[in-house]
Amino acid sequence: MLTVDFGQFPVSAGNRLLDLGCGDGRHAFAAYKAGSDVVAADLDDAAVKHVKDFFLAIAEAGEAPDAASALAIRTDGTALPFPDGSFDRVVLAEVLEHIPDDRAVLAEAVRVLEPGGLLAITVPRWWPERVCWALSDAYHEVEGGHVRIYHRRALLGLVRAAGLIPVATHHAHALHSPYWWLHCALGEEHPMARKYHEFLCWDILRGPRPVRLAERALDPMLGKSLVVYARKPAGTR
Repeated sequence: MLTVDFGQFPVSAGNRLLDLGCGDGRHAFAAYKAGSDVVAADLDDAAVKHVKDFFLAIAEAGEAPDAASALAIRTDGTALPFPDGSFDRVVLAEVLEHIPDDRAVLAEAVRVLEPGGLLAITVPRWWPERVCWALSDAYHEVEGGHVRIYHRRALLGLVRAAGLIPVATHHAHALHSPYWWLHCALGEEHPMARKYHEFLCWDILRGPRPVRLAERALDPMLGKSLVVYARKPAGTR
């Protein structure tokens, strides 16, 4: 289940992609299978091990081109161990809302992005996220939880202040918003929340076309995530 749309954020053989705050690695895996040279970075040891193991499984199954490469590393997003302009694609998916110093992480992402390169940022959308916060303090007050909610205009302002040019935005995962409201209001073990979770898992595994089309139609109104694509100006040093 990708939040970044690789149709609007093209990734293919020859691209050098950093998945910063990779989590379970979903975008890193898709980029690796597309033939890119991928670095997945996270501060969580368990996440890095999971991604490393899955990269190996993808390679052993022959699901990635031989010329592609994949590396998973543990690193701090505010001090990346890469030279300036190391990547032509950077993904920050569902990361910034967890980081107290979001500007520092974004600045590092921009530093390691080459001039002309593309960056994709996804964060929880403002109004579905406000509902979750109103329904449950535990939703965001856990260790490593969400520390802020972004308005679209505020996120775009942050992107521009970092020296990037926004090129497109959209919303994603409309079907996930009701699940999180049920989760916050009733608890994840409530029968309604569990049934809805089973439906989401079925959708992720099967991806039936009618459900995909329905979600796409609902995304502008109900989408759980806000996605921003931006380019680093070609003349930037």
